[in-house]
Amino acid sequence: MDDFRYRDGQLHCEEVPLSHVAERFGTPLYVYSRRTLVEHFDRLEQAFAAVRPAVCFSVKSCSNLHILRLLKERGAWFDVVSGGELRRALEAGAAPGRIVFAGVGKTDEEIAAALQAGIAWFNVESEQELENLIRLAAESGRRARAALRVNPDVDPRTHVYTTTGTKETKFGVDIERVRAAFERCGPASAGGVSLCGVHLHIGSPVNEPGPYVRMIGKALDLVGELRGCGHRIEAINIGGGFGAHYEGSEAPAAAEYAARIVPLLADSGLAVLMEPGRSIAANAGVLLTRTTYVKRSGERRFLIVDAALTEMLRPALYGAYHFAWPVRPAGGVVPPHRGPDLNLPGTELVDVVGPVCESADFLAKDRRLPAVQRGDLIAIFSAGAYGFSMSSQYNSRPRAAEVLIEGASATLIRRRETYDDLVGAERL
Repeated sequence: MDDFRYRDGQLHCEEVPLSHVAERFGTPLYVYSRRTLVEHFDRLEQAFAAVRPAVCFSVKSCSNLHILRLLKERGAWFDVVSGGELRRALEAGAAPGRIVFAGVGKTDEEIAAALQAGIAWFNVESEQELENLIRLAAESGRRARAALRVNPDVDPRTHVYTTTGTKETKFGVDIERVRAAFERCGPASAGGVSLCGVHLHIGSPVNEPGPYVRMIGKALDLVGELRGCGHRIEAINIGGGFGAHYEGSEAPAAAEYAARIVPLLADSGLAVLMEPGRSIAANAGVLLTRTTYVKRSGERRFLIVDAALTEMLRPALYGAYHFAWPVRPAGGVVPPHRGPDLNLPGTELVDVVGPVCESADFLAKDRRLPAVQRGDLIAIFSAGAYGFSMSSQYNSRPRAAEVLIEGASATLIRRRETYDDLVGAERL
């Protein structure tokens, strides 16, 4: 699952004790395992090897340049959803022909930059966006390939905020309107835009292959219909959303997804793209935080730590579960798993909360942890995806540092922000 293990009474990342990393770089601190990132990417690529997919890492999930470079070296493409993410991918050395641009609200400036760069695909999210892309491509004299994002009306049975493939969401074009959208371009390219692919993304995390089977079945029927009308369809992008292990082992292995998906696509005659993020990065990172105070209020016991919703928004935004445990647990109590139902001897019921002035500022609620004292380190697990990338400077808190572990070495890959960084853009 990952390379975070308790040895000799404390948590290690690969060969490095995390207490040493916190002493060296401070807290709050994101720590990533290089080995885990590489293994997760490689397993996914190998599982789907029969359809030779373009594995487009979702930059929004974990956008540090050093991690993007690492994945580029493994052969990753990149899925971007903004002009800033396009810049990050290019800055990381990605070939423009290995970048796919998604997102419902691409501005003219963002589209123009992507056309200028010569990216591989635009994932078009509406009929009006398609018309705008055709106009901008004609004005620039550039050519582009586009895939229409299809809303297949498949419920992935995940959180309502991360469900994106059912009707009445802002994402994609309802499947009933897709044929009309293709007719606007005609069988040939229009104004330099070749609409020759379909794109689908139903949500995240999706911890079962069934919704993908239903989604792809609908998409292939649609491809057959479009081809019958004379449209050239070259590619299918099946999106991302594969799960990660937050509570233990709830997410299927890459091979389990592939066993159901690959047979559907193997003889389709389509190039296959996919956009994983969480399944590669989530379990490859932890957030280290130090206990500032231990407090009782009524019957509740609070561990007030130096990380907050500014470092890990998912619990406040989604009610998401992240396993939390001391880096050096009192009594040497090592958790046998990372589920929410741990009730080990020598533990007590606590809430792990941050210093931000919001009642929603919590990292873990109603957890049984070994005794924690002021100054003790706590690790928030499965923080590699949508951790730092969703962080903020709310309450004027400088953003945390990031460290990449490889074997016995720890490398700073993003310095901690300073108060000067907070106000620098306002010094006009």
